[in-house]
Amino acid sequence: MTKRVGLYPGTFDPITNGHLDIIRRAVKLVDHLVIGVAINEGKGPLFSLKERVEMVEHEAQRLKGQATIEVRPFKSLLMQFAEEVGAQVIIRGLRAVSDFEYEFQMVGMNMRLNDEVETIFLMAEPMNQAIASKLVKEIATLGGKITSFTSPYVAERLLQRVEERKKAQA
Repeated sequence: MTKRVGLYPGTFDPITNGHLDIIRRAVKLVDHLVIGVAINEGKGPLFSLKERVEMVEHEAQRLKGQATIEVRPFKSLLMQFAEEVGAQVIIRGLRAVSDFEYEFQMVGMNMRLNDEVETIFLMAEPMNQAIASKLVKEIATLGGKITSFTSPYVAERLLQRVEERKKAQA
């Protein structure tokens, strides 16, 4: 029997409860889930690639059991990475209609590159629909409470990074 391999790509800067919600449900659909951490320097990540991979690994380890999970960085085109890891399906999370418009375009382009790899969209649970890494970072920078958006571990790492940046700018 062929192993069903799924790929959940993202920047994960940092990984949020919204991401974990999608991962929790994705492992029910595949035998092996690769969480691809995109380098994506264009987004100006707060955390290094190594730090983001480590945080995703830390958070994903408690979700193992239903499927095996592997965390890997990537800097290639998504479809090239999907082929490299043997993924039959790409899993994407949706929060709002605006996400769908962007994702719809991406699916069209990805199908042109490789029509053998399908894309599945999972809607975030209502309590996680507004969570975006960008907003979590902004709330943390402005001194707001972020514990309902990330795990305690990630919240601590994010608050430490925000303090480091403030000290460096002073």
